[in-house]
Amino acid sequence: MAREKNKLKKSRKIKIRSGNPGSKKAFLTSPNLLKTLKVFLLVAVFASAGVLLYFAERYVKSTKPAETGRIKLMDVPEWVGEKLKEKILEAAGQDVLKLDETAAQKVVENLSSVAWLDKVKGLTTEKSVQIRAEYRKPIAVIESGSRKFYVDSKQVVLNYVPMPQLLIVEIKGLSLEKDVPHPGQVWRRDDLEAAVSLREELYKMDEKISPHRPLLREIASIDVSNYGGRKNSREPHIILYTRNNTAIIWGAELGKWSQNLESTDEQKLAKLFGYYKENGYKFPTSPKYIILRDPRDNISLPIDKY
Repeated sequence: MAREKNKLKKSRKIKIRSGNPGSKKAFLTSPNLLKTLKVFLLVAVFASAGVLLYFAERYVKSTKPAETGRIKLMDVPEWVGEKLKEKILEAAGQDVLKLDETAAQKVVENLSSVAWLDKVKGLTTEKSVQIRAEYRKPIAVIESGSRKFYVDSKQVVLNYVPMPQLLIVEIKGLSLEKDVPHPGQVWRRDDLEAAVSLREELYKMDEKISPHRPLLREIASIDVSNYGGRKNSREPHIILYTRNNTAIIWGAELGKWSQNLESTDEQKLAKLFGYYKENGYKFPTSPKYIILRDPRDNISLPIDKY
């Protein structure tokens, strides 16, 4: 009896281990199981991607540089054009600017070499570095060979940037045997000072008499080649040329009219602006010469009316 029971147990064990020959294949090809496996694989993929993104984000945050921002030029005069602004911003190094405690100091140091600016100050804010400065305004252009450069009213040399919106005259006749100072430096010379001073007097008269139709708009150049009579003491020291090539014989330098027995500086200005007004605020193509220095001219002085 015992032997039969043991045989029965063994046969049951064998059946359990061997099972149905087709049950394993059926288990593997079950539709529900395949769906479960696909879902499991998708979850595993997304989980892995999430982990990678998590660590990647942590890495990016840890290696991200300090906040960068743009430089703002504050209180810029209207006459400053876009080209000049671009050059100033380029010199400031805006592309590599970091808004930290030393940002303003770095920008000010970079802009210290820009001749167009004086008394540069910087302030770092949360979004930008604000730059305030005094802008040197060009009043005259000088050509030396293929080179062009400006000077301002204090004879500071400036790099050439096209400024068609400004009343800029050309100064001719400078003896250029000496090297021109670097941009940002004062070019100290008497003939240049004489031309700059005369240009400034014309500008002041325009402000008083014809601000909307300035005479300076018609002046192309100031020739000081015979400054102080260095070529010929009997010839006029300074000549102005209009844009239609009319020669305006000014004569001696400002303040030296009596030494050369000429009309006073005030009389010369009155003659010039009176002629300009009488001709409809322009210079006609004729005559080719307008003489201002002769004191014997008996003309009215329209300047007295203003």
